[in-house]
Parts: sequence; structure tokens; C-alpha cells
Amino acid sequence: MPVVRASEAVTHEIHGARFISYATPGTGSKELCAWRGEIPAGTKAPAHTVSREEILHLLDGELLVTLDGRTEEIRSGDTLIINPGATLTIENQADRTAVTWVTTSIGLTAELADGTRITPPWAN
Repeated sequence: MPVVRASEAVTHEIHGARFISYATPGTGSKELCAWRGEIPAGTKAPAHTVSREEILHLLDGELLVTLDGRTEEIRSGDTLIINPGATLTIENQADRTAVTWVTTSIGLTAELADGTRITPPWAN
């Protein structure tokens, strides 16, 4: 039975945010990846288009999310469904770190506005 202890999670940082990876093929997952995201106050992630569906649940804090041109504030307890091909920007305008739990299928990639393609290690 694969169990990933908190002490075994792998931390990645990009664009000012922290991604703590729990479920990946390297930890025994066959179809899904899951991670905890920490988005510090004042952080704005660059717009990116995702290749696979993502489910983002906000555990703590507030975020301003723009999804395919529509902007909305989400708060602790809210869940955002991001469909494949959607373009997403996340901004933390609050004065404290926002904490998320995100799940997607293995193989997610993201493309930035300048055409740069990212293959995040926490989702592969």
C-alpha cells in the first residue's frame, strides 16, 4: 500500500510559488498526481494554458483567478475546475499565503503566453 509521508513529499518552486508533490508515478500513482500549492501574498503566476483537467481546491486563503478571460475571487473551501485547453492566471492579493490542493492526470503540461512549454515534475 503506497503511503507518502509528509516528510517524503518533494518540494518544487517556480514563479514564486511552492508545490509540494505527494502523488506521482514515482510515489506509486498510476493515473493521478496531487500536490499542495503554497502561493505567497503578492504573488501573481503568469498566464498558462493547461493540457489536462485540473481540480484546484483552496484549503486556506483567497485567490483572484482568471480562467479563459473571466476573473473571479475564490475563498477557502471553494473548488475550481480547470478544463484542458483553458488559460489560467492566479494571483494572491491577500496579506497571507494561500494554500491549495490540486489533482490532475499524469502528463500535464502548461504553455506560457510566450510559447514556453513547462512539464512540471509534480504532475508527471
